[in-house]
Amino acid sequence: MIEIRDIKKKYGRCPVLNGVSLTIERGSCVGIIGSNGSGKSTLLEILAGVICPDTGAFLVDEKMAWAKQIRKKIGYVPQANPLMEELTAWDNICLWNEKADLKQALGEDGAIHMLGVDQYLKKPIYKMSGGMKKRVSIASALISKPEILLLDEPSAALDLEGKERLYDYFSRYTQAGGTVIIVTHDIHELEICSHTWILRDGKAMPYIYQGDIHELVGALEG
Repeated sequence: MIEIRDIKKKYGRCPVLNGVSLTIERGSCVGIIGSNGSGKSTLLEILAGVICPDTGAFLVDEKMAWAKQIRKKIGYVPQANPLMEELTAWDNICLWNEKADLKQALGEDGAIHMLGVDQYLKKPIYKMSGGMKKRVSIASALISKPEILLLDEPSAALDLEGKERLYDYFSRYTQAGGTVIIVTHDIHELEICSHTWILRDGKAMPYIYQGDIHELVGALEG
């Protein structure tokens, strides 16, 4: 069981998150949506341990997720490109992963192959498109086989093939017991999520997306 308990965060006098709480089942894909500035990326950064909340807890099997032994079980891909531009895709991947994990990642069922990154491993990052960079970032986060994935707009800049590969990987990943938490604005990503939460007024509210975009926009605006 994964629990987010009463997470609060403010910058100066401006509250961003005002007591976000939700429970996530293992093996599920959860979408977090909200208007611009609603705190989605801030929440993901807190869960990843990049920034600290003012109050609250992130628990994995009743253990604090920010503890060193639990943090190893979490993979995180931010919205911005985290790669070192002067290095190749392979060098970036090696920089963030153990050698023991790399060989399996290159196999047919590995993240590098399944996301199509093996096609340009020797290419410098600065010569890549935004979609290629995104694939490398996601593949790198998956190589250590984390139990939980935190992804901020993972399909942004991906072409149709890249999205198909990514969603196929998510399906296999969750069927194997992995958990995906996605911050997204993409309607197609909502369709692959088993649960959706809206961030509004600093709190999280469950939402069932039924294909009605107008209804969704109304729910986002409150």
